[in-house]
Amino acid sequence: MNHLKRIGALRKCLVEIDSPAVIITHLPDVRYLCGFTGSSAALAVTRHAAQLFTDGRYIAQAAEEVQAAKVEIIPSGPSVAAVQWLAAQPGVDSVSFDGTHTTVSELSKWKAGLPAALRRKLLKALDAPLVEPLRWLKDPDEIEIMAEAAELGCRLFDHLLGFIEPGQTEVAVAAELEYQARLKGAESMSFESIVASGARSALPHGRATVAKLPKRGFLTLDFGVILKGYCSDMTRTLCLGKPTNRELQVYETVLAAQESAVAAVAAGVSCGTVDEAARSVLRSAGMAEAFSHSTGHGVGLEIHESPRIGAGQSSLLVPGMVITIEPGAYFAGEFGVRIEDMVVVTRTGGTVLTKSPKALIQL
Repeated sequence: MNHLKRIGALRKCLVEIDSPAVIITHLPDVRYLCGFTGSSAALAVTRHAAQLFTDGRYIAQAAEEVQAAKVEIIPSGPSVAAVQWLAAQPGVDSVSFDGTHTTVSELSKWKAGLPAALRRKLLKALDAPLVEPLRWLKDPDEIEIMAEAAELGCRLFDHLLGFIEPGQTEVAVAAELEYQARLKGAESMSFESIVASGARSALPHGRATVAKLPKRGFLTLDFGVILKGYCSDMTRTLCLGKPTNRELQVYETVLAAQESAVAAVAAGVSCGTVDEAARSVLRSAGMAEAFSHSTGHGVGLEIHESPRIGAGQSSLLVPGMVITIEPGAYFAGEFGVRIEDMVVVTRTGGTVLTKSPKALIQL
């Protein structure tokens, strides 16, 4: 990871908005820019210097991890110390901050730590985040890590195919999934695993419960792992026993919608166009109302990043973006189906990272 290059890109952004300095407190942004993975930190960046502030718990960790920035260890309040440091830097007459990740309480503390003359004029909220757009485009190292995370997810799915049996509880399936993920090298799960069976598969976010897997019906598995800081995300819907004709029809329609959207992915294509590629298939089958969420989202150091692959979204896909494609159809009280892949945007199309089979699997 070339953190010096990343901070350089941030400095170019500062020049473009005519800001002399910025404070970064959102931890995924801090990690992206300098490599630090601790739970308490603030990164101060001017056009000529960068300094990370953290506390004494991270002396050794910061020395090992931080690149492209100097490290200052303080007793507490790293963000307050970062603002004070920035205020003392030559040529810094204002400090930009990301209002989407700054609480009213935190801003008050920053101001209280400044001389009275600076409290009203030094700190300025950004019109739009600076670091987040940099993170949208993954470099080759990031894509390699995300491909590894996706491949690990696929291996976990393969393992579950030999583990799942009717009568087991959903939480037992989730526990096995997460146990195996740890054994196979995952740092943690990307989010609380979704294991939803039978009528509960109609819940788009049906997290695992003590409900028992039925002898016949759908089972939706939506999960991801974190590897070297980066998230994976995939969904597969299985059938326990033989599906009814209607269940099979819904599954095949969702699969067609998902594959249509994957095929639509390419540089220069709008996010709304990709969403419509999935939605139109479901609409034609009379299932428009059964698809109740966006088709996908960006993924990276966080499980939900921009861009949003949704109806009417005009943002254009750019090579290096990693997005999910996950249409579904849900029928309350009956069943639901969702199929999801991670896709890297390329100049000519999209490369699917989650390579597990998508044809309906019957257990």
